[in-house]
Amino acid sequence: MSQEAQPMTDPGQEKQTLKFYFTPRQALAGELDQKNPHAKDSTFQPEVVEALGERFGDTITGVTEYASEHTVFVEKSAIVDVCRHLKEEMGYTYLSEMGTIDRFTEEDRFEVYYSLVNMQTQKRLRIKVRVDEEDPVVPSVVGVFRSANWHEREAWDMMGIRFEGHPDLRRMFMPEDFEYHPARKEFPTLGIPGSLPLPPLVSDGKLTLDPFPRAHGELPED
Repeated sequence: MSQEAQPMTDPGQEKQTLKFYFTPRQALAGELDQKNPHAKDSTFQPEVVEALGERFGDTITGVTEYASEHTVFVEKSAIVDVCRHLKEEMGYTYLSEMGTIDRFTEEDRFEVYYSLVNMQTQKRLRIKVRVDEEDPVVPSVVGVFRSANWHEREAWDMMGIRFEGHPDLRRMFMPEDFEYHPARKEFPTLGIPGSLPLPPLVSDGKLTLDPFPRAHGELPED
């Protein structure tokens, strides 16, 4: 008596557990985490972190490490000096990325991060400053890295962080008279009706005051 053929199972449909590689902070301090597949030698910078601590003292407020990637936290008052030192004395001449994070916390709500690259050694380092919501101002680093110009303008436009000393701090995407900063977490996903008049849906129609009228229970006007 033959057994019935079992249906083929698509391996892609099988339940799988996503692997998460966690390394305790104290376990491999000062050592490259060879067990974590996400760890890269290019972001492992204990000597640079130590040198920054010796040079700038208490203005280095903290250091984190995950998957052998160092992030150095700096007082915002020292960010220009730290960036200049990294560029002129330590070879980090390329600002590859700069952006902001809304932590949505009571204190130090925002973070500004700077990703720097040493082109000769192929090493990378992330610098961060934290900014309070009541005083969202950070010194501009355009005088050190010209590429920070548009990054800082975007951060002002979308997150509302002002960069003191920027040569031309204008909005990039939103109109200059726009009252909000859309990347902040309290900004509604569907926008704020009436805050930004849009072109009409038809050539001879009226301005569209609500970009998503159907989502708010209204039909768009012709």
